[in-house]
Amino acid sequence: MSPAPEDTLFSTAGLETVPAGPLADRLRPKTLDDVIGQDHLLKDGGPLARMVQVKRLPSLILWGPPGTGKTSIARLLADATDLHFAPLSAVFSGVADLRKVFDEARKRRAAGQATLLFVDEIHRFNRAQQDGFLPYVEDGTVVLVGATTENPSFALNSALLSRATVIVLHRLDDAALEALLARAEAEESRALPLTADARAALRAMADGDGRYLLNMAEQIFTLHGDEILDPAGLAESLQKRAPLYDKGQEEHYNLISALHKSMRGSDCDAALYWLARMLIGGEDPLYIARRIVRFAAEDVGMADPNALLQALAAKEMYDFLGSPEGELGLVQAVIYLATAPKSNAAYKAAGASKRAAREHGSLMPPMHILNAPTKMMKSLGYSDGYAYDHDAPEGFSGQNYFPDGMDRQQFYRPVERGFEREIVKRLEYWHRLRQRRAGTDSASGDSDDA
Repeated sequence: MSPAPEDTLFSTAGLETVPAGPLADRLRPKTLDDVIGQDHLLKDGGPLARMVQVKRLPSLILWGPPGTGKTSIARLLADATDLHFAPLSAVFSGVADLRKVFDEARKRRAAGQATLLFVDEIHRFNRAQQDGFLPYVEDGTVVLVGATTENPSFALNSALLSRATVIVLHRLDDAALEALLARAEAEESRALPLTADARAALRAMADGDGRYLLNMAEQIFTLHGDEILDPAGLAESLQKRAPLYDKGQEEHYNLISALHKSMRGSDCDAALYWLARMLIGGEDPLYIARRIVRFAAEDVGMADPNALLQALAAKEMYDFLGSPEGELGLVQAVIYLATAPKSNAAYKAAGASKRAAREHGSLMPPMHILNAPTKMMKSLGYSDGYAYDHDAPEGFSGQNYFPDGMDRQQFYRPVERGFEREIVKRLEYWHRLRQRRAGTDSASGDSDDA
């Protein structure tokens, strides 16, 4: 291929041509086969591949992290299905822009061409604006393809969701990011000036975002020439990116759930990782502390009664010291709770006892355990027959404390782990004594010790 006239002119003058645009834009995929990291959607058998094969495209919601190809895929889907591509950003558009798009789409439809309306960050439209799409989607004026980084279940109207297929894009894995770097090097006709370790660090810094990776690569190409950078030099050259984390959105709940379940699964190291992710992402440490305290009672419980004290101490330490020193208390509490014996018996007992309380209504306590501070109350039988447990043999009277008319129930069922092993022994001992007091224990002369 002969060089363009402007290329010849620049080279004759000893100058280089200016690239046509940013590296990320120059490397936008030209066909769906060029898209990296989304094989589950675009290769044989994938949902988007099947739609393209039959050239029938329903309205779609493309849900995935930044830099995973949502805009490129939407544009290429339009090309592959012979639709006019009409892009719109929810950040910069209002009602007037929508009216204009719909009017133009209606004219194109009358002329025999359908329109793919691509709405970037569609979750930023309010619910009334989202409802405004419905008639145009239903009558076929547009095929709506919305892109969002937020969970559509929370960010979009149910009416709009019911008319669209949600397509989930994956964050780019290490192999996909490496493939992007190889394309960047081919485009620039030279290798990135990085050691192998620095190259791996660059991929890690991208955090699954292909666009961010290419922007960093372009910065390295521009600023460093042939200077080989190691990880330290790379870190000094590029501003380190904080992990993706929005403490007001779904990621907030995903990560606290990951911390909770890692501690429940006794995986101390995974729990510390999720704790670090939240702290680095800017989560309020006191929110984490509240969840740690809850975990101590819900998932460790009486298997280790000290767990709750450790969790509360961590909260107090953070209150006293603040960040970053106080965060060490959270670390210690997470380690303690993740490695503690686990029991949710107290948590289950709370739920069971509440259900029984609702089921049985307003039953009065039995008369023998009611105080009788007046003569009238004594005459009515209040406290009559009450057995003072400290005066009973073994310090246990075995009296009934449930309401009259309600059978005795067992809400708390401790497990054979940690301190609850001892509680099991005590409950079994008192059960035998209770049976004996009621005259149902046929054994005699047993020597039971609590």
